[in-house]
Amino acid sequence: MLWLLAAVGTAICFGINNTLFKWGTTKGVSKVMTQLFFYLIAFLIMLLFSFVRHDLNFSIPSIVLGVLIGIFNTNGNIQMTKAFEKGPASITSTLIASNSIVVVLATALFFPESIPMVHWLGIGLMLVAAVVIQYQSNTRMSFEYKPWLLRCTFAFLSIGLVGVFMKMATYQQIDFINLLVSMYGGGFLYLCVLARKEWKNTRNFQTEFKIGSVVSVLSVIGYSCYLFALETGFSSIVFPIISLNCVIVMLMGLIVFKERLKMYQFVGIIVALFGLVLSKI
Repeated sequence: MLWLLAAVGTAICFGINNTLFKWGTTKGVSKVMTQLFFYLIAFLIMLLFSFVRHDLNFSIPSIVLGVLIGIFNTNGNIQMTKAFEKGPASITSTLIASNSIVVVLATALFFPESIPMVHWLGIGLMLVAAVVIQYQSNTRMSFEYKPWLLRCTFAFLSIGLVGVFMKMATYQQIDFINLLVSMYGGGFLYLCVLARKEWKNTRNFQTEFKIGSVVSVLSVIGYSCYLFALETGFSSIVFPIISLNCVIVMLMGLIVFKERLKMYQFVGIIVALFGLVLSKI
């Protein structure tokens, strides 16, 4: 049962990280600088770990896929934090977590796998729920609706593509450690380009470093648990558990950030979570 605990641990780590991103937006910290410290520290941790294990053996596919995963994951995280600034964390995290739609559709189109009917049912439920929970009946929005929806869409697509590239990596049988080293290294280099202007203008250096440090450690722990769960457990159970990290963000949004949901949005979130599970079974 250790693999089950590892899957739960991954969901908790990812959920806490996304909550920290939301908390950082309330403190006015730089999204890019926070991500920069996150990726730098995570890269150093994984690089040291690979040296200790004598398991650093790069290949062109591992570098290319790792860098692509790092760039798209970085962009997805940045867009998600911008979405947190515009709208409630509980709804935002649920919409973005539905990115498994992208992975399932890509699997049906580009990989030699048949998609069970239950997965299509899950996709349908998530699409319906997405329409319901983002709908605002009042003419006066309680948050910046259009910018929020745009950021959610960008994060949805970026993080969805990360899942597609991870799927490709499994088909290439790329070592997970080497993939993560390339992922964090590629993401860090990408952020160095984005942070050229913000490095001189940042005013919350210590806060950004602290958030980035905590997120990096939790990310490494989360992905390590993820790997252990997939190697020793049942992926049909592991995937739904990990995907439900958005529940952590939703609960923290309600408890910590005092967010309020309308009844139809709450029902929409429950439907989205149910569809999310179906799409990963």
